Amino acid sequence: MRAAVYYNNRDIRLEDMPIPKIGPGEILVKIEACGICGSDVMEWYRVKKAPLVLGHEIAGEIVKVGEDVKKYRVGQRITASHHVPCNTCHYCLTGHHTVCETLRKTNFDPGGFAEYVRIPAINVDRGVYPLPDNVSFEEGTFTEPLACVVRGQRIAQMQPGLSVLVIGSGVAGLLHIQLARLMGASKIVATDVNEHRLKVALSMGADAAYHASEDIPERMHEVNDGMLADRVIVCTSAKSAIIQAIKSVERGGTILFFAPTEPEVTLPLSLNEIFWRNEITLTSSYAGSPSDHVVALKLIRSKAIDVKKMITHKLSLNEIGLGFQLVSNPKDSIKVIIYPHMTP
Repeated sequence: MRAAVYYNNRDIRLEDMPIPKIGPGEILVKIEACGICGSDVMEWYRVKKAPLVLGHEIAGEIVKVGEDVKKYRVGQRITASHHVPCNTCHYCLTGHHTVCETLRKTNFDPGGFAEYVRIPAINVDRGVYPLPDNVSFEEGTFTEPLACVVRGQRIAQMQPGLSVLVIGSGVAGLLHIQLARLMGASKIVATDVNEHRLKVALSMGADAAYHASEDIPERMHEVNDGMLADRVIVCTSAKSAIIQAIKSVERGGTILFFAPTEPEVTLPLSLNEIFWRNEITLTSSYAGSPSDHVVALKLIRSKAIDVKKMITHKLSLNEIGLGFQLVSNPKDSIKVIIYPHMTP
């Protein structure tokens, strides 16, 4: 089979490798679509593990099932989570599935930027989700990223009537905007450095969208009855965005750090101003649990979250280098999806 092997963001090579052999409890999936995630192009994180086959936002068809697989069958359309928890450790039992050690060690073989993927038995047991008939393969690829957003907003204790500032209007930011609107946010403000994405943010449900260079706290005051944001969701790794978030959150509010920064980024914080005097909560989220994936797929199936209109580029495996450049340096691109069996 063909697979796209990652060496760095500008060096992704199509290579031949054997179709994975499956064992008991495992399934083999023909990958029909796989989204390029922003984390796939985090070169500082990925390049130290290269060469490898990336791609975790998958959807496809089961072509083989191993011995003891009872829940799934050949021909079934599915999506799957590449990281799954053990469900028995301290973290899982206290609701923190995504910091489970097992979750951090599980993965596909190889990644989704290949024609076929072996789903290990533990993932088959707790991380495979059949696609409803009205959900296409390309829509199914949004299950994992939307699951991460569902978890993030739950951790941030999103509630109806709250004002929300989303800093960074890429794929994650746009999903947060849609979910916050669905959750009954009273006001949603979006920011970005890309004018095209600001227009898309408005079409996705933001009440206002501003270039990140503007005085965002002042803009919040203007559109939110003199108040800052009850919830600030940071969907970019820029240090300036984090500082902006701290200045833009209302007393008693919460900042959700949704995007990772580069390892060396640190911030000096006034503990009195943030925690003691203003009761601001700083929190973060990583990945999504199995239950978050179930919720995400239901939202996609019901069209409560419209993921299809976020897709801007559909590329063959031969074009994956272009796809990585579109995600690394976005202009008019939002979601880029790779179709391993598409003829270029």
